[in-house]
Amino acid sequence: MDILTIVGLEKSFGNQRVLDGLSFSVPEGSIYGFIGKNGSGKTTTMKVILGLLQADAGEISVCGEKVHYGDTRTNRFIGYLPDVPEFYGFMTANEYLRLCGEITGMPSTLIQTKSEELLVLVGLADVKKRIGTFSRGMKQRLGIAQALLNEPRLLICDEPTSALDPIGRKEILDILLKVKERTTVLFSTHVLTDVEAICDRVGILDGGKIVLTGSVSELKKTHSRHSCTVTFRTPADAAVFQTDPRMSTMKTSLSAKDYSISIQATEPEQTMALIIRILSETGLVPLRLETAEPKLEDIFLEVVQ
Repeated sequence: MDILTIVGLEKSFGNQRVLDGLSFSVPEGSIYGFIGKNGSGKTTTMKVILGLLQADAGEISVCGEKVHYGDTRTNRFIGYLPDVPEFYGFMTANEYLRLCGEITGMPSTLIQTKSEELLVLVGLADVKKRIGTFSRGMKQRLGIAQALLNEPRLLICDEPTSALDPIGRKEILDILLKVKERTTVLFSTHVLTDVEAICDRVGILDGGKIVLTGSVSELKKTHSRHSCTVTFRTPADAAVFQTDPRMSTMKTSLSAKDYSISIQATEPEQTMALIIRILSETGLVPLRLETAEPKLEDIFLEVVQ
């Protein structure tokens, strides 16, 4: 079952078309990486999903119900974490969650139970200080707890790791992996290593539409090439290897930097076999010989340029 379905979504601001027939779906129980350059329309899409912005055309369904601008009925299924969440700085985390629960009409006993559970989940159970003294990472973690308070079926995260240090980013990613056990996640970001770390499926947004979608492993298999790299001790050895006539028989693109030769290969096993044969027959001894599968960053640059 798809928790979120978007079909033919269009949105313009003046003469600028931001969304141009955007269509994609998010399967239940997955973490969907919604990626694109800054200004590509990710936040605009989320605002339309939440009924906060009116689309020019297209349809959105959340849990099988259509989204209507200004009508927030479908928001009962959604938890939302903006890129910069705002809080009442004089409150503690527990006080803030209690306020959010009361606003949404949750029973007081359920508020307390859920607050305790979620603060444990995000690592803030023992933090008693005021939110105003929290770090950016702590605020993001509290934002996730608040977004999960009503047990949403879809959690929308708008670039939750973009301004965090490596430790803070890892904390958020670890929490989102745990959250997957209880909800579906739409994870908007331009940090591609984060997508590779946690996402089941990916949609790349460019020109107002999805230009590539699939699982990370599928995209790596079909839309980019492996890299085979040979590093030598001297420029002379690198030159001998690079000018070997057999190199021209490879269906590859080749680049050289310092004493390293990198070969982008569509058939990595055959390419590596030929490299080893050339090294053996020429007597060249490399410092390092390695192969690497394509990164999501390579695929992203390939389809948006």
